[in-house]
Amino acid sequence: MKHPRIPFAAIALLVLGTSQAGTASDPAFDAQLLSIQQAWAKVNYETPAGDARAKAFDALEKRAEAFTQQHPGRAEALIWEGIIESSYAGAKGGLGALGLAKAARGNLEKALEIDPGALDGSAYTSLGTLYARVPGFPVGFGDDDKARKLLLKALELNPNGIDPNYFYADFLYEQGEYADALQYLQKAAKAPARPGREAADKGRHGEIDALAAKVKAKLG
Repeated sequence: MKHPRIPFAAIALLVLGTSQAGTASDPAFDAQLLSIQQAWAKVNYETPAGDARAKAFDALEKRAEAFTQQHPGRAEALIWEGIIESSYAGAKGGLGALGLAKAARGNLEKALEIDPGALDGSAYTSLGTLYARVPGFPVGFGDDDKARKLLLKALELNPNGIDPNYFYADFLYEQGEYADALQYLQKAAKAPARPGREAADKGRHGEIDALAAKVKAKLG
């Protein structure tokens, strides 16, 4: 069952909580990356929806862009710039958010060219969810087939991760594949905690519980 495309207001669901550090041993880079990840969790889960959240994401997007420029060639920086652009699109809403979604797609594709395995393959999860949530042609670039392939690739690389399991479950729910969605939600709920990402983990578990309730209601 092919699900209807979801308005850009729902793109806030795209944001991901990925691994704490980059793949290379660079403590300064890793500390900056973790700071951006923690800032994202604060904006996404603790800042009220509306203008305040949109403004916060705008500022964080500028910070992420500067971080990417300071570290050219680092896939981890590109991934997080893409994640934050996706989040900003969700906070902004409307068709005006399409430009941000396209920018996110571009950064995630660049990250895959540099290092497909960076942050446990998080670029695949982010990009797959973009293809699942963005409206299809002629409005946007959404594509369920591409979404499924990318999300499954993310699970190949990180089979026990909280995000690939949650976002694939969300995709399956929208496709009407409720029994399978519940299985992936159960895996997401058992995922290992991420040091330094306590706020992101707490927020994601809340989303897991909410989606599980919807899935169980469908299953009766």
